[in-house]
Amino acid sequence: MHQQGENTRALGLPAAPAPPQRPLRAPVHRSTTYAFGSSREYADVLAGEAPGYSYARIDTPTASAFAAAVAAMEGAGCDREVRGEAFASGMGAVSSTLLALTGAGAHVVASRSIYGNTYSLLDGLLRRFGVHTDFVDITDTAAVRAAVRPETAVVFTETLSNPTMTVSDLPALGGIADEAGAVLVVDSTFATPAVCRPLEHGAGVVLHSATKYIGGHSDATGGVAVGGADPMARVRAARIDLGPCLAPDEAFLLHRGLETLPLRVARQCESAAAFAAAVAGHPAVERVDYPGLPGHPGHGLAERLFDAGRRGAVVTVTPRGGREAGMAFADALRTATIGASLGGTHTLAGHVGSTTHRQMSDTALREAGIGPAAVRFSIGLEDADDLAADARAALDAACGGR
Repeated sequence: MHQQGENTRALGLPAAPAPPQRPLRAPVHRSTTYAFGSSREYADVLAGEAPGYSYARIDTPTASAFAAAVAAMEGAGCDREVRGEAFASGMGAVSSTLLALTGAGAHVVASRSIYGNTYSLLDGLLRRFGVHTDFVDITDTAAVRAAVRPETAVVFTETLSNPTMTVSDLPALGGIADEAGAVLVVDSTFATPAVCRPLEHGAGVVLHSATKYIGGHSDATGGVAVGGADPMARVRAARIDLGPCLAPDEAFLLHRGLETLPLRVARQCESAAAFAAAVAGHPAVERVDYPGLPGHPGHGLAERLFDAGRRGAVVTVTPRGGREAGMAFADALRTATIGASLGGTHTLAGHVGSTTHRQMSDTALREAGIGPAAVRFSIGLEDADDLAADARAALDAACGGR
């Protein structure tokens, strides 16, 4: 009998046993490739005719588990099948979804008040490939309806816009999209399913930068898209072709974050409401954008669409004095930290016009309702009184209390 060599034996060691008990934590599957019992099985899995995994760019059990978990949370109130696809970043989810649902000659109606990179994607890259976008005031449903054309494929908005916290009338937009034969695509990063679930209100596809609230600890990057079977089949095909796959270790961390998402978001929303109310009366403040404030244009809509007591955890404060005053205000903060991203445990602040929306001209910023001095706060888990005191002291120092 032939005895195999040591290298062959090393590569043929016994497989790890599957535990008979259910692990409390989903395992991390780091393998990039999978073995098959036959060529037919391999072909059937690749063709989607048999369940299984073949290659990590296409799927991994860990990424699939994460996507399915988000789909379950977003689709909790839906009576139809909801599917999810995981991505390496939020913009991976946005770009793959828009590329999947449009083509040369297609048209998009999008909110003027959206994330800077999404604006750049629509106004730059997709335009180069023959996809035209009209940016409109998404709160003006008559303007949205007037912008729709026969070739409109997507109506794009954010549940809570970045950074003005504009609240989208999702049922009305869903109706307009349905009448046009288009798909309402909603970036719900700022809301999360712990605040609002757009699929319940007419959205066809919901997107998240999972790096933010879903992960919740500023230690993992990822994105996710969820929706009905038809649009998600197209999104899945685009994801596989484009390759923005979510790594298993990131998927594990993001999946872990879902378990505490409602607890964290409830606390952050409560603190954001207290912070916004405390800062709004400062004489150096021109305006505070937060839908929990009765004077915010989206307050009533948030009351109708959002879960009780939760109005988001991002507050945008615009001091008087222009761009330099806004940057000085951010620089004077001591409890809040100047930093990128949002949705983690620490409160982060950033001057909007020079960071998250740097791709937009002053005219585009103005049209989106963003002031040159605007500073966005992502409220974390610190005590609300400490955050408010910090902001008031920074306003006094930077703006002289004016």
